[in-house]
Amino acid sequence: MDRRRVLALGAAAGIAALAPGRVMAAADPVPVLTNWTKLTLQLVRHTATYSPPVAARAFGYLGVIAYEAVAACDGAMTSLAGQVNGLPPLPAPGDGLHDAAAVLQSALSAGVAHFFSNTGPSGQRAMAAMTRTLNAKVTEGLPAEVAARSAALGQAIAAHVCHWADGDGGAVVENMGFPHSYTARDDAAAWVPTSLVRQQQAPLLPDWGNVRPFAMPAGNACALPPPPAYSEDPGSAFYAEAMEVYTATQAITPEQALIARFWSDDPMLSSTPPGHWIFVANDLITRRQMPLAASVDLMARLGIAMADAFIGCWHDKTTYNLLRPVTYINRVIDPAWKPLLTTPPFPEYPSGHSTVSAAAATVLTAALGEGYAYEDVTHEREGLDARRYDSFWQAAEEAGKSRLYGGIHFRSAIAQGLTQGRCIGAHAVALRTVA
Repeated sequence: MDRRRVLALGAAAGIAALAPGRVMAAADPVPVLTNWTKLTLQLVRHTATYSPPVAARAFGYLGVIAYEAVAACDGAMTSLAGQVNGLPPLPAPGDGLHDAAAVLQSALSAGVAHFFSNTGPSGQRAMAAMTRTLNAKVTEGLPAEVAARSAALGQAIAAHVCHWADGDGGAVVENMGFPHSYTARDDAAAWVPTSLVRQQQAPLLPDWGNVRPFAMPAGNACALPPPPAYSEDPGSAFYAEAMEVYTATQAITPEQALIARFWSDDPMLSSTPPGHWIFVANDLITRRQMPLAASVDLMARLGIAMADAFIGCWHDKTTYNLLRPVTYINRVIDPAWKPLLTTPPFPEYPSGHSTVSAAAATVLTAALGEGYAYEDVTHEREGLDARRYDSFWQAAEEAGKSRLYGGIHFRSAIAQGLTQGRCIGAHAVALRTVA
């Protein structure tokens, strides 16, 4: 197949070569992105170390890998190198033709294998099977030299991004993310372990706020004011927030209980809260038949925003180290009270669900518009009906409220988390992706 034949096939697919030595794929590359994303969501669910912050980090780096693989073949796209923190210039395509689908497939195959190197045998087999299947699809009809050249470029891009990732301070997760030793703070407002599991007597990933962020300048770039002052006085603001949680869970409606369950997204039982939003985006890419450049742009910004959201959120969780509703309510209001959902093993303020959902809503709204109505079918396979939202913000606010209904968070943590997520998401939206 000569150069003119490859260019003709690219034009027939609605995309064209943009520079010497570059060519967009004759075959549709978008399914490469969406299929790897689907597998990644399953890997998150079945890989023990993948708590929400760790999952968000992987989504961020895999989004960058996919974006840079496509940008290498598209002269209209601007690299994220020099924009996100510490990313040096990416490997450039050499002379000769490159197939975008083959570059993307090679890059994602290598990237997913890197970030899920610790997954179990089933996950390893699934990655190998996906690699074989997609390799066959993207190389069908390609000259051997184009396929080899494209694969080499994809592998080089993935290796470059993975090397960058390895230096961010979050690459090594020991003991499932729980410190081997922990000194509790001697303070009535301080976080107290809420689980009987020995490992969880220390908070999850207490140093995650120091991980290098992607788009925001530092972990404290969107820092929040303190929560309401701790008090056991029935006339205090803190007591009022605790009573709100207590009352809401005592009189919870079936709809509120459903909302709590729909957004719970517990690790090992789901693809985690950031995975929920990745599922939504991946579903919309397919339903809308979004072009390749727009698809990888969306996934990169979304992954970056959510990875930064957990860094910013964890920075403040560690700073304020606030106790959970179950601790306060059992101590002050009702020693027999139990929340609807299991309380996660880390401090309360702010709400991670709120921060990550607001960051995601900021990116998705910028990409698809205010008032974009959609159906969320994330949990249909688990027997939960799809939920319809009139906007991404409506969904994000519901995700935040779900934690109050579940007895997990006070109102201030939810409201401030949404504020923090907007701030963090704006950094991802500000990235330049068009030359």
